[in-house]
Amino acid sequence: MRLFHGTNIDFGEICFDKCLPYKDFGQGFYLTDIREQAHNMALRKARHGGNPIVQEYEIEDSIFTELSDCNILKFDSPSEDWARFIIANRERRIPPFEHCYDIVIGPVADDGVAYVLSRYIEGSFSIADVVRELQFSHLNSQYMFATEKAIKHLKRIRHE
Repeated sequence: MRLFHGTNIDFGEICFDKCLPYKDFGQGFYLTDIREQAHNMALRKARHGGNPIVQEYEIEDSIFTELSDCNILKFDSPSEDWARFIIANRERRIPPFEHCYDIVIGPVADDGVAYVLSRYIEGSFSIADVVRELQFSHLNSQYMFATEKAIKHLKRIRHE
């Protein structure tokens, strides 16, 4: 399987210290299986300096089976559990929410999703309202690698 990472600064080694906290699935290295999505992220980051770069990685499909040495959480579509997980990770508390997963896979909570989640946090939406609002959204996918054990399964191929 090929995964892509959009950035504005090329790097050879993944460093968790440079990964921001309070993201959808927590602090970690984010990739997608959609090249265009990674390219758009690279363009967004390059607005603040640097050049748009899409790094390409390869990972064995076997990592995503029950025989894997990684603890993986996968959300196939927006659900109450997905929404609660994102809310817990995005909540700006110190220390940040921590989970026990090496890899988390699921839909991206884009700006529209962030708006719906904020309605839940302020109390004007129930968790069921959140899921209903997001059910028919076109949500891109993301893969978050949270541990060194998970990162070791990624093999960098190239960048463009």
